[in-house]
Amino acid sequence: MSENIKDLPPLLVITGPTATGKSKVAILVAGAVGGEIVSADSMLVYRHMDIGTAKPTKKEMCDIPHHLINIIEPDQDYSAAVFQQQARAAIASIQERGKLPILAGGTGLYIRAVIDHYDFTGACRDELLRAELREESERNGFESLHLRLAEVDRRSAERLHPRDVRRVIRALEVYYLTGKPFSSYQKTNGCAGPLYNLVIFGLTMARETLYRRIEQRVEAMISAGLVEEVRGLLSAGYGAGLASMRGLGYKEIVSYLAGEVSLPQAVELLKRNTRRFAKRQLTWFRRDERIRWLEIDPLQGLHAAAQEILGYIEGVY
Repeated sequence: MSENIKDLPPLLVITGPTATGKSKVAILVAGAVGGEIVSADSMLVYRHMDIGTAKPTKKEMCDIPHHLINIIEPDQDYSAAVFQQQARAAIASIQERGKLPILAGGTGLYIRAVIDHYDFTGACRDELLRAELREESERNGFESLHLRLAEVDRRSAERLHPRDVRRVIRALEVYYLTGKPFSSYQKTNGCAGPLYNLVIFGLTMARETLYRRIEQRVEAMISAGLVEEVRGLLSAGYGAGLASMRGLGYKEIVSYLAGEVSLPQAVELLKRNTRRFAKRQLTWFRRDERIRWLEIDPLQGLHAAAQEILGYIEGVY
């Protein structure tokens, strides 16, 4: 089996909770080996949303090719199924050019959709049903839909946050149309062989260090003009109800601009929500035993993590 795996196309994955330095480490590794980065972040796909997504700047990218960043408008739909197709195509193109593809990001479902045999086919759509579910959510509150989902598809309910109404509605839509839970369409085929010669590194750090980084990041976003970015998006016609505008870093500022909370309250909400998001990410990633965890040492920094990854993959690729 090990010889067969060595014959498979190589793929390095760098993942972990938000604010652990994944993008920077991926850029350092890519620069050292001549690799290219495929973003696995559900928010980086959107154009015009730079500050709240912590999107790497052109300077920060250090001339390293990045894929699946800035590919759609904030009012366009995107899904794990679409990402799966586009990411696999990008990875194949990178491999054909003799480069090492590096899948980097913190959207766990997107990563699993690429590296495992996730099947998104057969999950149909019904706009009328979706509209009815959306109306019910507005009438009875988002918790009602999440409770209903838990009754018919516990796995999806455990994975989805109750406030993630769009995906909760999608999961219910699939169940009502097919009679099968949405999670069954995403299930991997355990009998199928690996798709890649895969190495996965997860970045983590002590909780107090991570939380401090999160707070610093939020403060930096505000200083960089996050409020102005969100105001500009709203002025451009991108409504608060869009999936992109309900993303972390945007919904909190939307609430402030709507007069629902003060700016200090919005900032504290963003810090709290980001901490909770990081915790959920870590829970998701800890389930995958293939991940090799690297704890970031504040004194040694991200360069040390990049060097450790480079030292390991030298013997693999």
